[in-house]
Amino acid sequence: MRNTARHATIALSLAALFTGASLMPQVASASAESVAKGKAIAWNRKQGNCLACHVMAGGESPGTIGPPLVAMKSRFPDRKKLFNQIYDATKSNPETRMPPFGTHKILSNAQIEAVIDYLYTL
Repeated sequence: MRNTARHATIALSLAALFTGASLMPQVASASAESVAKGKAIAWNRKQGNCLACHVMAGGESPGTIGPPLVAMKSRFPDRKKLFNQIYDATKSNPETRMPPFGTHKILSNAQIEAVIDYLYTL
């Protein structure tokens, strides 16, 4: 009986690994606190500084190097892909001008998650 349960757990884990699925429950919506924190990071000229390169609703003096940050949840329905893009965009585009925020420890994983919570409201 024990081995059957263990084998089922291993099989489920392998299936998730190979399909890219997550065993973690998906969060339905971000907290207002996390969205506010993400916006503060994204707009902070010394931290996330997304406005230096991207147009964002309500942002002052945005740059136009990167694409406008609109319809982000539709453009990146897979949250992990957006996380990876912010963490290190050079993995998918070695010629990008976007800094590798995670790799260079500009932002922590938790800060990147908060930025995504905010971006998903755009």
